[in-house]
Amino acid sequence: MASRILLSKRPPHSQKFVPRASAVGLRHYTSSSDGINKYSSIITQPKSQGASQAMRLDDNDLKKAQVGISSVWYEGNPCNMHLLDLSAKVKEGVQNASLIGYRFNTVGVMGAQWYDGNISLPGCDKNMPGVLIAMGRLNRPSLMVYGGTIRPGKSCAGDTLDIVSAFQAYGEFVAGSINEEKRYEIIRNACPGAGACGGMYTANTMASATEAMGMTLPYSSSTPATHPDKIKECLDAGTAIRTLLERDIKPRDIMTRKAFENAMVLTMVLGGSTNAVLHLLAIARSVGVTLTIDDFQTVSDRIPFLADLKP
Repeated sequence: MASRILLSKRPPHSQKFVPRASAVGLRHYTSSSDGINKYSSIITQPKSQGASQAMRLDDNDLKKAQVGISSVWYEGNPCNMHLLDLSAKVKEGVQNASLIGYRFNTVGVMGAQWYDGNISLPGCDKNMPGVLIAMGRLNRPSLMVYGGTIRPGKSCAGDTLDIVSAFQAYGEFVAGSINEEKRYEIIRNACPGAGACGGMYTANTMASATEAMGMTLPYSSSTPATHPDKIKECLDAGTAIRTLLERDIKPRDIMTRKAFENAMVLTMVLGGSTNAVLHLLAIARSVGVTLTIDDFQTVSDRIPFLADLKP
């Protein structure tokens, strides 16, 4: 039962997966006898590990479980440019849950570090299967926070624009149906801020599939990158990872065969990217679940395509 906790997608009016940190009484958290620091204690507790004392942590902090917060942040594209700010909020939520949170970019983490759990913040296509494969291989309590999709833009005339508008504008310009001024207006207004491509491309497909598997909090895939609820999700991730640590719920407990079936069903319903086939097969392999391309055909044969989404 515990291994299925993250799988349900509840309506907004129902009880959330976890309460906000302020509602659970942080003063009741114990940091030295709850046993959830079984990995980090290897480097924080032995007297031989003197370097661990130089991390600006007091004696009580050194007894707390440590959570690595990995993000795929970089400033070079809109999908990932905001992840550093979101990771700061995740760290705040982790600290509120009486845990120690350390942020790192996935390319820079030291192999010698021993984290008790992991929260990863991917923002684009291959980021998501990448962090899920790592979670599956390590198999320590883990949670994904999707960076979020980009919000729609508005033209000068007030028409709704999105990433598809930007793609189509070039074709329309080449075909001579719009001039350079109109093309420029569209591309300047189609993508108003941070977030992954605003369409059912690979990023939003994988975010939806991941939520269906239970590796994110509810609504992670549908909350835009710059919406206030994304900040709340980051803060709530701290309480969620503590629950996973306390119950010792690991990725392989969540990403079961049934979970992958949920992901395949939702991908078919939404008409998601065909890249989901490649990525889900790779993720399944990382957690020891047998999944083949024929399974996708079997699901496709019985599941209707319901959502009329772009592209």
